[in-house]
Amino acid sequence: MRIKTTLLGAIIAGCSFYTHASFTQQQLAQFASDTHFEFAVENNFSNGAGGFSGAITLTNNSKVDLPKGQSDWQIYLHSVRHISTETAEGLRFEHINGDLHRITPTDSFAGLKAGEKLKLAFDGSAWVAAYSDFMPRAFIVSGKNKPVIFANTDTEDMTQFVAPFERENQLKRYNTPTDYTQIANAALRFERNQSNISVSKEDALRRIIPKPEHIDFSRGEITLNKNWQIRFAGRLKSEVAVFQEDLSEYGLDLKAEANHVPEGNIPTIRLKVAKSLGRDYDYNQAGSYTLDIDDDVIEITGIDNAGVFYGIQSLLALFPADSKNEITLSHVEIKDSPRFSWRGMHYDNARNYHGKDALFKLIEQMARYKLNKFHWHFSDDEGWRLEIPGLPELTEVGAFRCFDLQERECLLTQLGTGPFKTGSGNGFLSREDFVELLKFATARHIEIIPEIESPGHARAAIKSMEARYHKLMEAGKAQEAKAYLLNDIDDTSKYLTVQLYTDNSINVCLDSSYAFMEKVVYELQEMYRDAGTMLTTVHFGGDEVGKGSWTESPACNELFAVADNGVAGPNDLKPYFTQKVAKLLAKRGITPAAWEDGLMYNTTTTFKRDEFPNPQFLVNTWDNIWEWGVADRAHRFANNNYQVILSHGTHLYFDHPYEAHPEERGYYWATRYTDTKKAFSYMPDNIYANADFTRNREPIVNLEALVGRELPALKKPQNILGMQGQIWSETIRSEDQVLRLIFPRLLSLAERAWHKADWEGRRINQKELNKDFSTFAAALSLKEIAKLQNDGIKPNLPVPGAKVVLGKLEANSAFPYLTIEVSLDNGESWQPYTDQMSVSDESKVLLRTRAGEKNTSRVTGLK
Repeated sequence: MRIKTTLLGAIIAGCSFYTHASFTQQQLAQFASDTHFEFAVENNFSNGAGGFSGAITLTNNSKVDLPKGQSDWQIYLHSVRHISTETAEGLRFEHINGDLHRITPTDSFAGLKAGEKLKLAFDGSAWVAAYSDFMPRAFIVSGKNKPVIFANTDTEDMTQFVAPFERENQLKRYNTPTDYTQIANAALRFERNQSNISVSKEDALRRIIPKPEHIDFSRGEITLNKNWQIRFAGRLKSEVAVFQEDLSEYGLDLKAEANHVPEGNIPTIRLKVAKSLGRDYDYNQAGSYTLDIDDDVIEITGIDNAGVFYGIQSLLALFPADSKNEITLSHVEIKDSPRFSWRGMHYDNARNYHGKDALFKLIEQMARYKLNKFHWHFSDDEGWRLEIPGLPELTEVGAFRCFDLQERECLLTQLGTGPFKTGSGNGFLSREDFVELLKFATARHIEIIPEIESPGHARAAIKSMEARYHKLMEAGKAQEAKAYLLNDIDDTSKYLTVQLYTDNSINVCLDSSYAFMEKVVYELQEMYRDAGTMLTTVHFGGDEVGKGSWTESPACNELFAVADNGVAGPNDLKPYFTQKVAKLLAKRGITPAAWEDGLMYNTTTTFKRDEFPNPQFLVNTWDNIWEWGVADRAHRFANNNYQVILSHGTHLYFDHPYEAHPEERGYYWATRYTDTKKAFSYMPDNIYANADFTRNREPIVNLEALVGRELPALKKPQNILGMQGQIWSETIRSEDQVLRLIFPRLLSLAERAWHKADWEGRRINQKELNKDFSTFAAALSLKEIAKLQNDGIKPNLPVPGAKVVLGKLEANSAFPYLTIEVSLDNGESWQPYTDQMSVSDESKVLLRTRAGEKNTSRVTGLK
């Protein structure tokens, strides 16, 4: 796009001839403080699956009038659904960029006096069936006054500014086609939770997550206490240091010595590395281990350092959550090996930054459950979250969103941040902090894969470098100003991305774009070296490039005019960019990675693998919306010699809701909901067998018939490296929110990435799945949730099911052994559920589950 100092400032310039003068700052503050701003879904059935009808209601409880006619006041609101309505009640709707929309008065505006109410009907794209689809922190501006947030929208309690979802045309997404979703309620949950499988507490406490390949408990017990010691192979010094930290949380401060020091007659934990783990189990895969607990000795032997580390995690997994100073353990023999070499978790920190602690907490728990790849999505349209020496604008501008339409001090506000840099989602990780994080992860056998999102989804980088350009041009440093510029000054291309951006594609025809990539990769390599490790993989994104990007770029037209460069028109530019980035990374010995659609000519044809010089090229296959007909891409990429990481949206996107209910947070484009059991039931060895429902919640009986063509078989299974969970953060603005969405689903991910269950096959053996999940869920209830809470994480708890039978309350939970609490007075007081509770007034009954003192589920009524 053409660079303008008033990208959107031109819009404001049109406000120079107003009939009415500006509000004072005091008037503006009073109006926003006392006026109730409310979103509402009027009808999701108004335009099939393509759009919905909504409303914004302003109830002026202040003493300040909005005057008739044109004026300089403007209301800004965040809406991830594009508002197509142009005017309503004399007010104009304008789409600014991304989710930012604006309302301004026209000549025909009748005004809004104190005590009056104004309802603005509008049409929006897609549908809205959850509170979290709406964003907080709408605000008003006037003249040169500071913006003021509507007070009732400055909250994470969405019910304060979103009208209730009650009718079917609000709760369902559309009626053409039919939405067959059953909205969760107490009765439906009760039915789904019903089980005749009982799990003993002993079995639940012995359950290690992820499940070892072979585990054999025998008679006899030991008591681990302060009288024990540790002996270890010298190469395991780092693993022992982490082990001692973990033991200290249980009150065990054990002395550790290298194994050349005599043990003496003292109970000992022995840590060893061996080339072979025994004749009975020929494990040679990295991370394999054995664990033996016997009288006065615990012995962990790994095929490598990682194997010893994972053996330690299995030992710790046997500890009861509330253990202190003395821990009783049964004799056991474990022989174990990981299913996949890639056991990953992706974290989008770009859309919203949730603080340094969230990163450390996530990596710590990944290690506890034997995950080993952390895909850090630190850059996107809405933010750049890592300090890069030499390019300070990336974090000075790109890490913050505020009300600056020229985007010289910050990015446009997005995703409910509001007008101030202090708003939610802002911030970044310093270079020093990232080096610390790398050291922390490396000590726990986790590789961090950074993602430099490009060429699409790159608005934060583009605008940061544009701000740099302006600053240096004003200082008379033209050559330096253009060195890392990411957009063509004279580009007039027009496009609108899925996320409603018009200017988020890096110009792939500029040499400065590749200079930028080289600079960032170099600085990343330096950080890894300072942390004592190596940068081996860089993810460059590649996905969702706006259709129409670069079509009117003079720089690209010059490139098209050059003979024999393999670029003749806009459709050649994505593979051209990918080739250049792949070569750049190859020279540095770095493996490239990308999202699947970034490596495809069309829906079924991958880029030619032999055009890239890299020994490995990783691809995350994510789009398995079965009826869209592209769920076979994992096989296509693997068969074409790409290395595939299964990242499927229907089972492995943890930003999706836990259940179909408007109060559940998250997007639901891939599937209406993904609970802990659905993630647990994913079968990576047979991806087609995971086809259960369409997005409409119609059962899939014949996938090939649904797709309408033959589905390719997997011919090169060796190219499936493993699987990965994803968390995207558009609707997630706090550490508590992001960790609730990740946990406990991360444990399901860990289970499937490490262990192949007996119930997996051509189709799920439902009976065996239910039995396996029951033990898994009981372990969550009795042990794992408490351990997570001890580490500062409050995982999501399932909402209970319930019904009344002959005047008696019956209740259950998806996780057995969780405490169910009941209120019989509409929430005034709570008590533990018993099956002897009588109910006289069902309308006053509320239920929730509880784990510990501070963590409860969402509350449900009986209806």
